[in-house]
Amino acid sequence: MNIIPLSEGAFSIDKTKKFIPFDVGIDNLQQRSTGSLLVEIQPFCIVTKNDILVIDTGLGFKDKNGMLMLHQNLINNGIDPMEVTKVLMSHLHKDHSGGIGIKDEILNQRFISFPNAVYYVNKDELEFGMDMNNASYHPEDFEILAKADKVVFTQGNGTIDGYIKYEVSGAHSPFHQVFWIEEDGQIIFFGGDVAPQLQQMKSRFIAKYDFDGKKCMELRQQWWQIGQEEKWVFLFYHDVKTPIFESLPLKTGL
Repeated sequence: MNIIPLSEGAFSIDKTKKFIPFDVGIDNLQQRSTGSLLVEIQPFCIVTKNDILVIDTGLGFKDKNGMLMLHQNLINNGIDPMEVTKVLMSHLHKDHSGGIGIKDEILNQRFISFPNAVYYVNKDELEFGMDMNNASYHPEDFEILAKADKVVFTQGNGTIDGYIKYEVSGAHSPFHQVFWIEEDGQIIFFGGDVAPQLQQMKSRFIAKYDFDGKKCMELRQQWWQIGQEEKWVFLFYHDVKTPIFESLPLKTGL
């Protein structure tokens, strides 16, 4: 399996839930607002034998040419966005769901950004997010899924095509889900925002921004222990320095 990080960049975020672009080479960390966090926004592409997967879709930012950054990142790695076959969604906070669709400013209409892919989203998370028009959830980003043709609404735990396992972790949001992708003895784990950064896996850390911070901490400890024993490859969506932690050598990029 090949892993391709699809970074939209680093951002500073505070209690207002606004994501402010942050250049780690130029901007001063001390000038961030009090209590703010420095995070990467980093969806991933995983190329398997039968699929081109995208995991979460970022903020949905466009580059200076009006191209969806998620699409441009794929193109830069030799992948046509129309070739993506599955989009796996951990949850629908705006920094994960912004690239689900693309808004046509002229038509004032939103279109699915990966029209040939099947989107996998937790049914309860979608319903919860539709009722939570607040700083974390922007229904206009993901309501298109409710009427899209190629959507599988998951509930509880299960498997996809025999090699992708998903489980409802809750903890960060009530219906947050995580994924394991296993092929040829390799296991890739994506913990979304329950396990967003490498350092959090190694410390007893409870975050106030989580729905259930204590459960998040307990799950991270559990996954870290099992993952080390079973040699998982961890993907960290919000880690500025270490998006991929490899327990075994694994080819990254194409």
